Amino acid sequence: MQKPPRQIVNAAKDSFLPYDLDGPLQDDITWLPLSYDRESGNGTYLMRMQPGAVTVPHEHEGTEDFMILEGDLVESDGTRLQPGDCVSYAPGTRHNSRSETGCLILVCEWGKDA
Repeated sequence: MQKPPRQIVNAAKDSFLPYDLDGPLQDDITWLPLSYDRESGNGTYLMRMQPGAVTVPHEHEGTEDFMILEGDLVESDGTRLQPGDCVSYAPGTRHNSRSETGCLILVCEWGKDA
């Protein structure tokens, strides 16, 4: 099936999906794909974390870039991120994140071998 030439999602209006990209389903994290392709593991999506949510520790197969759009995010090394902060993780990086107040993040994953 061919993708449409343009896709628009709205973080305020569209329904987010249960988050299961890093292992088991996490009830306090949801995501809204934009160009993300599950088969290749490459693309862009929005991720919403509820207050107190913690991601599963994971290792990046490719590069992951993300930007905090709303709320807070605390990385496993204690680094505190806020709206406007952009992060780039190189392949092989292992980490996890948590949000004290909840957050909305724009995530771009690329460079994975399909």
